Amino acid sequence: MKYPKLGWLIAHGPRSCVESAPGASPGAGQGVVRRDRTTASTDWTADPTEPPAHLRYRRRIALADAMGELWNARGLVRTLVERDIRVRYKRTFLGVAWAIVNPVLFMVVFTFFFQRSAHISTGGVPYALFSYIALVPWSFFSEALTLGSASLIGNLSLLNKVYCPREVFPVASLLTSAFDTLMSVVVLVVLFGAYGFAPGAESVWVPVLILIEVAFTLGLALFLSSALIYLRDLRYAVPLVVQLGMFVSPVAYSITSIPRAVRPVYDVLDPMGPILDSFRRTVLHNLTPQWGALGLAAAAAAAWLLGGYILFKRLETGFADMA
Repeated sequence: MKYPKLGWLIAHGPRSCVESAPGASPGAGQGVVRRDRTTASTDWTADPTEPPAHLRYRRRIALADAMGELWNARGLVRTLVERDIRVRYKRTFLGVAWAIVNPVLFMVVFTFFFQRSAHISTGGVPYALFSYIALVPWSFFSEALTLGSASLIGNLSLLNKVYCPREVFPVASLLTSAFDTLMSVVVLVVLFGAYGFAPGAESVWVPVLILIEVAFTLGLALFLSSALIYLRDLRYAVPLVVQLGMFVSPVAYSITSIPRAVRPVYDVLDPMGPILDSFRRTVLHNLTPQWGALGLAAAAAAAWLLGGYILFKRLETGFADMA
């Protein structure tokens, strides 16, 4: 028999859970609806990819209860983060210093090639500092998305044996990436000292920018991790798309290179663009963010977080079976 389509799973939930028949005594038949074979055959041959209406399982999602359960599992999240950090840097010569290698190498490459060939306008800021201030949040986004999307597949042993809110795995991956990002901030402090720059007073908006980026990243990680259980090809597609996204987002160049006519659509489709631009405006240029563009990015991030979490909880009950 064919498996249900992913669209049906999203709409109705992955478990073909069967409820008790109306009027049946509690526990009768252990919740199985008994029907004659003729009716069953007629129902299933209508569309073999979808169960009959009275067998469909619709999961009610209480977001407040789900978030409360996630908060109660914060100890497990902390344990997963500690495990991932130890495993990642165990028996390495540089240890946690590897966390800064990736953004520093990209900064060097961008400085030697983009600055000389593209003549990018930086508003009077040294290009190394201009690029690195965007590479720090972008590195967090790319790493958290790559690790978070594969977090369920990478924890199958726990997924199938231990009961816990399944979202602890993408959340733990995000916090692990946050640790690496904190390490890369050390280089940013060194660059400020080397070039004689200091963050402006408008840097007070940085926590707001971090909150928007975390919401967007977590929403995408929840969406992709739940979809990857059913569509394994995403495991190979996500890193490729993330790498291409670096050149779509204004990491090596200024957001002013994006035509103003398409900026509203761009801000919604790629919230990282306004976020990276706001980091530069507040920290380097001591300007307030462009609230219109950042507002669109925040709305898109909120939509991704809510939609990704709802999809994750709707498909959660089939993770163990499909994994």
